[in-house]
Amino acid sequence: MIEAIAKAADERLRLYPDPACTEFREAVAARYGVAVEQVFAGNGSDEVLAFAFAAFFECQGVSGAVPILFPDITYSFYPVYARLWDVPFRTVSLKDNFSIDPDDYKQNNGGIIFPNPNAPTAKALALDAITKLAGYEEKNGKALIVDEAYIAFADKPGIKSAVTLVKQFPNLLTVHTLSKAASLAGLRVGFAIGHKDLIEALCRVRDSVNSYTVDRLALAGAAAAVSDFAYYDEVNRHVCSTREKVSASLAQMGFTVIPSQANFVFASPPASSGKSGMQVFSALREKGILVRRFDKPRINNYLRISMGTDDEMDTFLNGCAEIIRG
Repeated sequence: MIEAIAKAADERLRLYPDPACTEFREAVAARYGVAVEQVFAGNGSDEVLAFAFAAFFECQGVSGAVPILFPDITYSFYPVYARLWDVPFRTVSLKDNFSIDPDDYKQNNGGIIFPNPNAPTAKALALDAITKLAGYEEKNGKALIVDEAYIAFADKPGIKSAVTLVKQFPNLLTVHTLSKAASLAGLRVGFAIGHKDLIEALCRVRDSVNSYTVDRLALAGAAAAVSDFAYYDEVNRHVCSTREKVSASLAQMGFTVIPSQANFVFASPPASSGKSGMQVFSALREKGILVRRFDKPRINNYLRISMGTDDEMDTFLNGCAEIIRG
């Protein structure tokens, strides 16, 4: 990937990048077994998601516009994008165990979007449940967007990418990023896979803003990274192994650990320690260990712990043990 970027750093930088992102889209199409016309490339999945809100969800001013649906605990940018495009929305509560119940979404709606696995809970929905939900939305003529930023870390039977469903459901769009699965957050490249008509709609929104959203160096690196999926598959299996060891260690300390299918763990400190999530968060920070905490109802006592190297996670676990012991 780095070699591909270095090779692209030549006199061609005086030229605009390929607005169609052809080389990268061809690499994605080959990787996922879809047509090039079914792939959209963007400057990170956040841009792709923002364009999707504009392309597929009706704004308040449209007669008969119905609120879109997404979980009450989910990716924080969904309500931001909805407000940006003036799209009405309604949140659907997760179950007590932080899972998504597909039946809760089978109601009148203007479209559905959710991450799978969800963030920050790290819980995932099985492919058969997504299949039924896509069928429900297709009958209603509405879009289903599945944000698969963390799907590369799902290793539980039945939990798989919904890309396999896009040929069956023309209303289904899956959104992806290289930030997690390929550890390339600094590259800022994301993509979507869906029916060619959905991709055309995304292109129309993009071309209304900026036709050249992905630069030459990013496109070269992204194409190389997607083509080297065997390497990343091996790396991500190691991430999953580290995740399971960290989850088990936290559970042994008395933490409540939500079963994770992402590259992070969602856990709350043991009540017996007398330490709140905020106190553990602050104490870890004093040790130079950074985790995330969300000051929101139901999850304000939980910490979102991203997986690092094995040595980094040992440092984290040792820090937690010291804090819990007081």
